[in-house]
Amino acid sequence: MKHLAALNQYFWKYRIRFLLGILFVTASNYFSVMAPEVTGYVVSQVQQYISHQPMKIRENYSSSVQLLINWLQHFDFSKIVLISSISILVLALLRGLFMFMMRQTLVVMSRHIEYDLKNAIYKHYQQLDMGFFKTHSTGDMMNRITEDVSRVRMYAGPAIMYTVNLLALIILCLVNMLRKDFNLTLIVIAPLPILAITIYIVNTVIHKKSERVQSLLSDLTTNAQESYSGIRVIKSFVQEKAMLIFFSRNSEAYRKNAVSLAKVEAIYFPSMTLLVGLSTLLTILVGSKMAIANPDKVGVIVEFVIYINMLMFPVSAIGSVASMVQRAAASQKRINEFLDTKPLVATPVNTPNEKLHGSIVFKNVSFTYSHTGIKALKNLSFEVKPGEKVMILGKTGSGKSTISQLLLRFYDPDEGAVYIGDQNIRDVDLNTLRNYISYVPQDVFLFSDSVANNISFGLNSQQSESNIKKYAAYAAIDNEINALDNGYETLVGERGVTLSGGQKQRVSIARALLKEGRIMLLDDSLSAVDAKTEHRIVENLNAFLQNKTTIIITHRIFRSISFDNIIILADGEIIESGTHDELLAKDGYYTELYNLQLSEENAS
Repeated sequence: MKHLAALNQYFWKYRIRFLLGILFVTASNYFSVMAPEVTGYVVSQVQQYISHQPMKIRENYSSSVQLLINWLQHFDFSKIVLISSISILVLALLRGLFMFMMRQTLVVMSRHIEYDLKNAIYKHYQQLDMGFFKTHSTGDMMNRITEDVSRVRMYAGPAIMYTVNLLALIILCLVNMLRKDFNLTLIVIAPLPILAITIYIVNTVIHKKSERVQSLLSDLTTNAQESYSGIRVIKSFVQEKAMLIFFSRNSEAYRKNAVSLAKVEAIYFPSMTLLVGLSTLLTILVGSKMAIANPDKVGVIVEFVIYINMLMFPVSAIGSVASMVQRAAASQKRINEFLDTKPLVATPVNTPNEKLHGSIVFKNVSFTYSHTGIKALKNLSFEVKPGEKVMILGKTGSGKSTISQLLLRFYDPDEGAVYIGDQNIRDVDLNTLRNYISYVPQDVFLFSDSVANNISFGLNSQQSESNIKKYAAYAAIDNEINALDNGYETLVGERGVTLSGGQKQRVSIARALLKEGRIMLLDDSLSAVDAKTEHRIVENLNAFLQNKTTIIITHRIFRSISFDNIIILADGEIIESGTHDELLAKDGYYTELYNLQLSEENAS
């Protein structure tokens, strides 16, 4: 239950709805418990009419019912029955009206809480660092923002509504029952301690099983999500059967645990009904003996039977409410795990709103990926002056992409610092930093949207089609987009599945160019295009990148661009650096790569 305390802020936010809901619940039950009293009075009147014997009129009715009875004394028997019947109908209508208003406040409040909670989780996801997303699966994150939040909503709405309803009804019924007959009341509520013990024991079991079921559901969701995303790989390797077996194994584990939980609940709910039914039997048994001994008690016995039947649903709902609360607690615990996770990379407090300018400086930077233990950079230092073009070359795993991720502050270095001008980027607002940089990632990601919206994604303002086409032409993708069925309005499918790898890369380049960042950062962004297209793009970039600070990370040499500095990385360290001519003169790794690439081009 302590995990659910995180929701108190939302109950306070919607306190007006919450308090009105409690008021409506109480009002609904107040009118509900008046009906048995009126019924008991009518039964007493009928018995008096049949026996032709005057019966003692009790004075232990509630004040509202007593006023009605005092008024009814002025009428004959037939009118008393008629008016009492109409009164019971009116009470039922009033109860229904307040039940409707109760749901309009408490259940609607739960929907608002669900909305706020999902937004809070999504916003927190956006603020978490890249290391978090490396170690947590998409399916698990999706399950927490959907299934877990849905179960928490059941606590914030129906569970609270049923609990308040139960408490109000029990209190009102007990007050009336104790007023009528103290001894009979004690007999009737005798099974309730057994009920409380049963609830406590079973709730402990339900809570443990609920946590396990939710965890397995996350695994199942992750399995399904990865299968759908990687369907082309699965089909190409003919692994449909193997993936089905894997999914079936996870599904079977979930099924067994879910069925086990359902069995516990299946025992739970009938047990509640049995204990309530036992109270009804005790009422009839003891009440019958009392009525035989004292005919004046007939109306009271009828009232008690109605009270017990009224309590049947809310008391039996204790099991359902307890189950909802336990499941919500298990789900909220999972949600809190993420909400309590602090991003390792965050905007510093009270950062000045200054514009960035100046050189990019990596000073004695070392970095190790915490989730793998791989040391990507070792005491790395270099400088890129404003307006310079720098190429970073190296084999796979040399640490090239880590440089781009540190510059964008996806991670912070373990040692050393990264500067833009005189400012350590740790002291710069994250949005300011990332708006300053146009980035083309190594792993291209397109959204399931139109080509035009994917290109203009990095900007908040609406872009004209001519402006989008201009930058698409720079990326040598304009003609291919126009050849699509709906041109720039063509939907590219999930993750850009309808486009080729080279087309996705060029759309990503157009997106970065349109952003017009002061720093252009291209991370192996031409690996999927052919040599001819690559040459066109590089020539366009050479013209576009004038006066822009540019870092191109690649494993190929671009001869069309005159680089001010070329850095060769190996195992996270700089092994060579200099201009094109200087590196050729050194006759090292760069010369070897240059000659190999030249021979491949001549051969083709």
